[in-house]
Amino acid sequence: MTTTTSKIAIVTGAGTGIGKAAALALLEDGYRVVLAGRRAEPLAEVIALSGAGERALAVPTDVSDIDSVRALFEAAVQAFGRVDVLFNNAGVSAPGIPLEDLTLAQWRNVVDINLTGMFLCIQQAFRVMKAQTPRGGRIINNGSISATTPRPNSIAYTSTKHAVQGLTKSASLDGRKYDIAVGQIDVGNAATDMAQKMAAGILQANGDIAIEPLMDVSIVGQSVLYMANLPLEANVMFHTVMATKMPFAGRG
Repeated sequence: MTTTTSKIAIVTGAGTGIGKAAALALLEDGYRVVLAGRRAEPLAEVIALSGAGERALAVPTDVSDIDSVRALFEAAVQAFGRVDVLFNNAGVSAPGIPLEDLTLAQWRNVVDINLTGMFLCIQQAFRVMKAQTPRGGRIINNGSISATTPRPNSIAYTSTKHAVQGLTKSASLDGRKYDIAVGQIDVGNAATDMAQKMAAGILQANGDIAIEPLMDVSIVGQSVLYMANLPLEANVMFHTVMATKMPFAGRG
């Protein structure tokens, strides 16, 4: 077991998008980071890009599988001795189709990853964080602006992200006795592969197709880093970071 004075973080969905930006921000700040994702190759590419060497560890993980999640946390503790931060980020969406056309398999895939997977990671983080010395840690859940406000044809994604609010509030309450702080980051229109459709034009609530502004995804990485670096006596329970001119507040 390796001992270190730097903090240890696990980032799920770390191979692309927001997870990649967060992993890079944490590594640049000196963290030791365990990067989790379904595919090994993108994780290796992020580690190479970071130049962090042995401070980064790739662990291919399916967050919807309990044994895979256990193996992820076991690998983190074996390599670095503890877990100080979990960025619970892995997520998927379903096709943007009318809800009556969504298949049960498509629904279950989103629920298994976005909701059950997030719960499994929280559960395992609690088990590790309450038992380590010094005790405690921080969990940051990726909620998305869809945690409060839906887009058309997004019932599976929106439902799971609304449920993330419940996970965050419940885990925040239950974590108090273990010195575990739990918060949520809600991101709007970060420039990731998933969000590129917004730059090309996306369906609005009134039926129009409109191009929406995007922000650099590295801004989200810095937001995650800010939350991660707070002392455990303080917690940002809900943090919204979004492209300033995206349609969200008011009527657009």
